Amino acid sequence: MQDFAAAFSHAFALILSGDADLLQIIGLSLQVTISAVFVSCVLGLPLGAFLAVARFPGRQLIVILTNAAMGFPPVVVGLMLYLLFSQAGPLAVLDLLYTPTAMIVAQTVLVTPIITALTRSAITDLMQEHGETLLAMRASKWQQITTLLVEARPALMTAALAGLGRAFAEVGAVMIVGGNISHVTRVMTTAIALETSRGELALALALGIILLGLSLLINAAAIGLRPRMLGHVHAR
Repeated sequence: MQDFAAAFSHAFALILSGDADLLQIIGLSLQVTISAVFVSCVLGLPLGAFLAVARFPGRQLIVILTNAAMGFPPVVVGLMLYLLFSQAGPLAVLDLLYTPTAMIVAQTVLVTPIITALTRSAITDLMQEHGETLLAMRASKWQQITTLLVEARPALMTAALAGLGRAFAEVGAVMIVGGNISHVTRVMTTAIALETSRGELALALALGIILLGLSLLINAAAIGLRPRMLGHVHAR
């Protein structure tokens, strides 16, 4: 028990002192995760809205695949990207393996289906309410998509926060394509796994406390958006 108490004490000391290694790991984690979620939103929001509004052959198959992709095992995604980016892979010329960019790509692959599926669900609900009005106004598909995306802002923020939480918790894929290299590709989740395996609990606990705090903030933000979503619905 004394060892655990000492580890917790050291962990809080690292946080309060602004330890350089701790801050570097946190900074890279934020850079990778926020970049991946931003790209996922750029891809997933319009794609989800398009799947909700458009009707075309193969649409249902894409919806099924998107929903299935939400449960992709991260290590499998990491392995597939490793094969693509490795020296024998078709994308070796990009020289992305063991870089933050490869980690961003891995998280984007994992997060985009989540944002796409949640966006499609939100826009589908709005389409049932406003679809006839938009058709009566002879709005084009892209005008419908733009209008509904604006109307669904609170729900889309919740989708983005869900993606953010997923990205922060990811470890398997980013460890495979990033390599967990100190001061290069080491993020909070991979550092926690490494430090725990080495028995260095202080840094692992410090990062765990920070990660838990970020998770609580994300969940609080998502819960805080719910009254706004309900108020938005009642206002209409």
